[in-house]
Amino acid sequence: MLTREAREAIRTPDSLVAVSAASAWEISIKKALGKMEAPDDLDAQIVRHQFTPLAITVAHALGAGALPPHHRDPFDRMLVAQAQAEQLTIVTRDTRLALYGVPTLVA
Repeated sequence: MLTREAREAIRTPDSLVAVSAASAWEISIKKALGKMEAPDDLDAQIVRHQFTPLAITVAHALGAGALPPHHRDPFDRMLVAQAQAEQLTIVTRDTRLALYGVPTLVA
Protein backbone atom coordinates (compact mmCIF):
# COMPACT_ATOMS: atom_id res chain seq x y z
CA MET A 1 0.00 0.00 0.00
CA LEU A 2 1.28 3.43 -0.90
CA THR A 3 1.42 6.33 1.52
CA ARG A 4 -1.27 8.97 1.27
CA GLU A 5 1.30 11.45 -0.06
CA ALA A 6 2.37 9.07 -2.84
CA ARG A 7 -1.24 8.27 -3.80
CA GLU A 8 -2.09 11.98 -3.96
CA ALA A 9 0.97 12.73 -6.11
CA ILE A 10 0.02 9.95 -8.51
CA ARG A 11 -3.61 11.07 -8.66
CA THR A 12 -2.78 14.69 -9.42
CA PRO A 13 -4.10 15.22 -12.97
CA ASP A 14 -1.00 17.03 -14.25
CA SER A 15 1.48 14.52 -12.78
CA LEU A 16 3.54 12.47 -15.18
CA VAL A 17 3.56 8.94 -13.77
CA ALA A 18 6.22 6.94 -15.57
CA VAL A 19 6.44 3.18 -15.09
CA SER A 20 9.86 1.86 -15.93
CA ALA A 21 10.31 -1.33 -17.89
CA ALA A 22 12.71 -2.23 -15.06
CA SER A 23 9.82 -2.05 -12.57
CA ALA A 24 7.60 -4.21 -14.76
CA TRP A 25 10.46 -6.70 -15.15
CA GLU A 26 11.09 -6.87 -11.40
CA ILE A 27 7.36 -7.19 -10.67
CA SER A 28 7.00 -10.05 -13.15
CA ILE A 29 9.96 -11.90 -11.60
CA LYS A 30 8.67 -11.46 -8.05
CA LYS A 31 5.17 -12.49 -9.14
CA ALA A 32 6.51 -15.67 -10.78
CA LEU A 33 8.39 -16.51 -7.57
CA GLY A 34 5.24 -16.00 -5.50
CA LYS A 35 6.77 -13.04 -3.65
CA MET A 36 4.31 -10.44 -4.96
CA GLU A 37 0.77 -10.15 -6.19
CA ALA A 38 0.29 -8.17 -9.38
CA PRO A 39 -2.27 -8.06 -12.15
CA ASP A 40 -1.83 -10.49 -15.03
CA ASP A 41 -2.40 -7.58 -17.41
CA LEU A 42 0.10 -5.12 -15.95
CA ASP A 43 0.73 -3.53 -19.35
CA ALA A 44 -3.00 -2.94 -19.85
CA GLN A 45 -3.31 -1.50 -16.33
CA ILE A 46 -0.53 0.98 -17.08
CA VAL A 47 -2.48 2.16 -20.12
CA ARG A 48 -5.81 2.11 -18.26
CA HIS A 49 -4.46 4.41 -15.54
CA GLN A 50 -2.86 6.69 -18.14
CA PHE A 51 0.64 6.06 -16.83
CA THR A 52 3.56 6.52 -19.19
CA PRO A 53 5.65 3.43 -19.99
CA LEU A 54 9.36 4.21 -19.69
CA ALA A 55 11.63 2.06 -21.85
CA ILE A 56 15.21 1.29 -20.93
CA THR A 57 17.62 3.02 -23.30
CA VAL A 58 21.33 2.52 -23.88
CA ALA A 59 21.91 5.87 -22.16
CA HIS A 60 19.97 4.64 -19.12
CA ALA A 61 22.01 1.42 -19.05
CA LEU A 62 25.30 3.30 -19.27
CA GLY A 63 24.14 5.67 -16.55
CA ALA A 64 23.22 2.78 -14.26
CA GLY A 65 26.61 1.20 -14.81
CA ALA A 66 28.42 4.43 -13.98
CA LEU A 67 26.66 5.00 -10.65
CA PRO A 68 28.68 4.83 -7.44
CA PRO A 69 28.11 1.63 -5.44
CA HIS A 70 25.61 3.02 -2.91
CA HIS A 71 23.16 0.31 -3.93
CA ARG A 72 23.74 -3.12 -5.45
CA ASP A 73 20.23 -3.91 -6.73
CA PRO A 74 20.38 -3.62 -10.54
CA PHE A 75 16.69 -2.73 -10.84
CA ASP A 76 17.01 0.14 -8.38
CA ARG A 77 20.20 1.34 -10.04
CA MET A 78 18.32 1.45 -13.34
CA LEU A 79 15.50 3.45 -11.74
CA VAL A 80 18.06 5.93 -10.41
CA ALA A 81 19.71 6.28 -13.81
CA GLN A 82 16.33 6.81 -15.46
CA ALA A 83 15.29 9.37 -12.84
CA GLN A 84 18.54 11.26 -13.39
CA ALA A 85 18.26 11.21 -17.18
CA GLU A 86 14.54 11.98 -17.37
CA GLN A 87 14.34 14.30 -14.34
CA LEU A 88 11.84 12.10 -12.51
CA THR A 89 11.01 11.43 -8.86
CA ILE A 90 11.25 7.83 -7.64
CA VAL A 91 8.43 6.49 -5.47
CA THR A 92 10.17 4.06 -3.09
CA ARG A 93 10.50 2.81 0.44
CA ASP A 94 14.26 2.40 0.01
CA THR A 95 15.92 5.40 1.64
CA ARG A 96 19.30 4.48 0.13
CA LEU A 97 18.21 5.73 -3.31
CA ALA A 98 18.36 9.30 -2.01
CA LEU A 99 22.14 8.83 -1.70
CA TYR A 100 22.25 9.32 -5.48
CA GLY A 101 20.76 12.80 -5.22
CA VAL A 102 17.55 11.92 -7.07
CA PRO A 103 14.22 13.16 -5.75
CA THR A 104 12.30 10.44 -3.93
CA LEU A 105 8.81 10.16 -2.51
CA VAL A 106 8.13 7.64 0.23
CA ALA A 107 5.97 4.84 -1.09
